[in-house]
Formats: sequence, structure tokens, C-alpha cells
Amino acid sequence: MKIKLHLLCIPLVLVMIFSGQFAYYAIILLSLLWHEAGHLIAALLCKVKVKSCVITPYGGEIQFENPAVVQASSLLWIALGGPIATIIGIGLAFFMPELLAAKLMSVQLVLLAINIMPIIPLDGGRIFLAWLFLHYPSAVIVESYYWLSFMVATILFLVTLCFLPQAIFLAIIMLFIWLQALKEWHYRKYRLAFEKYVTKRLT
Repeated sequence: MKIKLHLLCIPLVLVMIFSGQFAYYAIILLSLLWHEAGHLIAALLCKVKVKSCVITPYGGEIQFENPAVVQASSLLWIALGGPIATIIGIGLAFFMPELLAAKLMSVQLVLLAINIMPIIPLDGGRIFLAWLFLHYPSAVIVESYYWLSFMVATILFLVTLCFLPQAIFLAIIMLFIWLQALKEWHYRKYRLAFEKYVTKRLT
């Protein structure tokens, strides 16, 4: 399995360096790695083979070796793995030195708040998508959800632009989420058709 750092993480590093907050970014990176470890452990427990993991500004993107055969229930638990790990990290922060605990907890809370938003490509969106596969396996419903995710991501990105330059860190994260939502929207029909043909999960 390959673990890589996404290119959009570089602007975040530069922002942190020039603002004198490199140590703070180290905490962010550690939190992201911890979060992704939760996904990877969940995948291991579900016996799903992971091809690669790309660390992104908001968490990570996991690619499976054979995504077409991954059951919706496994997708649900893998998506839940990250937020569960983050919640555990918040709990562990209470046992750390006060100065470190405060920064670590604030980072973990922001990471959790962003990731549980129910839009693709965030964990909240993956959780809801897996739930749709389990309870409403309809291509029309799933496609509508992709469209809704893209629209919400667009609105969130535009809102953050209104608060620049103070919200540049959040704007970079929202830009990445918007780009990922756009990519998911472009490839939605191919993915839905492929899943319908191979796994028969959609009707």
C-alpha cells in the first residue's frame, strides 16, 4: 500500500511556515495521519485490500485494489473509521500536557466537524452514500446525491472566499473539497454504471 501527501497540502505548509505556525501544522498533519489510520484499520477489519492512501488537507482519499467487490456494509464501516479515530484522539488529548492538549483538541474538533458534513467526498458523505446503497439502491437517488454534494461544496467554497484573507486556511480546504466533489460529479455515471454491472447493488 502506498501512502502519499497530496500536492494541495504544500500551500498549507507554506502558509504555516510564513505565519510562524509550522509546529501547529505538524499537529494538523499528525491528526490527519491518525484519522486515516482509523480508515485503514477499519478496512483491515473488513478484509478490504487498500491500494493507496493520499493524505489531503481535510483527511485522505483511499483507493481499494478491487473497489467493485467491496460491500456497502464494509464501505460504511470504513467511512466511520476516520471519525471514530478522531473522537478517540479527542479523548486521548485529555491525558496530554495542557498546552499540547488544547491545540490538538482544537485541530481534532475542526477535522471532525468538517469530515462529518454529509457531502461527497467527506466521510459524512461516504457514510450517507453507503447508507443509500444499503437502503435505497437506486441510481437516480445516488446521482441526485452527487449533484447535491457538488452544489453544497460550491456554496461552502464561495462563502469562505468572502472571509479572505483571514480564512485562507479554510478556503484552501474548501477548494480541495470542491475540486473533489467536481471530480466525483464528472465520473458519477461511469461509477454507477460499473457498480450496477458488476455488483448489482443499483437498480
